[in-house]
Amino acid sequence: MSYYFSRILDDSFDNSIERITNALQERKFGILTEINVKETLKKKLDIDFHQYKILGACNPSFAHKALTCEDKVGTMLPCNVIVQETPDGKTEIAAIDPLESMKAIKNDDLKKIAEEVRKMLKEAIENA
Repeated sequence: MSYYFSRILDDSFDNSIERITNALQERKFGILTEINVKETLKKKLDIDFHQYKILGACNPSFAHKALTCEDKVGTMLPCNVIVQETPDGKTEIAAIDPLESMKAIKNDDLKKIAEEVRKMLKEAIENA
């Protein structure tokens, strides 16, 4: 099984960022962090890279539930969502599958939470 969900959009990079941000907000996820990989690689290594951003998405209610079940789960938060330019000029959006990442932790309550978050992230990707 894959550790992420993805979808190709026939849209610009900036519009795709807006689309996934809105789809996440509709599911009560906020963007806590935004890492511009293209800018970072250029600045730090003088490497030209395609448009690529990592969005750190968080649903506070589910984050609180997860942290209550397992206090070290914060090492796996927030849920990362990427937006990247494809070679053919389209845009790919992808999100971590929290159920897959939580398999390392043996906690049935946390698994139930991850299943709910998985459903919401998958819906966000499908509806962006």
